[in-house]
Amino acid sequence: MTTFAVNPEKLKDTLVQVLGEKVKRIDVALSEINLVVDAADYLATSMLLRDSPACKFEMLLDLCGVDYSAYQDGRYEGQRYAVVLQLLSVTLNQRVRLKVYLPDDAPNIPTISEIWSSANWYEREAFDMYGIIFEGHPDLRRILTDYGFVGHPLRKDFPTSGYVEMHYDESQKRVIYKPVSIEPREITPRIIREENYGRN
Repeated sequence: MTTFAVNPEKLKDTLVQVLGEKVKRIDVALSEINLVVDAADYLATSMLLRDSPACKFEMLLDLCGVDYSAYQDGRYEGQRYAVVLQLLSVTLNQRVRLKVYLPDDAPNIPTISEIWSSANWYEREAFDMYGIIFEGHPDLRRILTDYGFVGHPLRKDFPTSGYVEMHYDESQKRVIYKPVSIEPREITPRIIREENYGRN
């Protein structure tokens, strides 16, 4: 017997009922629920989404950071950073996207690694790539970049060539760091207008 996902509008009403005033914004787009709450309500909302009998979102599928500083060609006026969660209830066959916006100067938010253990490495990635601090995280350190890496490479203001380059020096038997020596340049693609090009 096949079970179908809960009607998005019905789930939206359920979430509003369960979360009450914690809901800052909720909408349905492309049959998906998008829920926005304040950073102050993030932890309590996460627990309600996991534990409420009407929600039962027992799985955190994904957690990522977002930098909105270049969004809408710089015309965006909201907070710069966000943390976005994708949650799944296997029991009730329903999904929700939870989003929390964070202040520009010090993006920090409580960890949810004790609510969903899968958040552990996702939060480390968001810290590494965006510099978002997850307060109370058991091991908040870089996970993708080198431990001595400077900056957060998915921030929109991070240079595409980075700040330093590294290589292993065989004579010194260690990794050497030095300033980036790549000159930025514009590459114009070659346009081929021959009719029979590549057909031989």
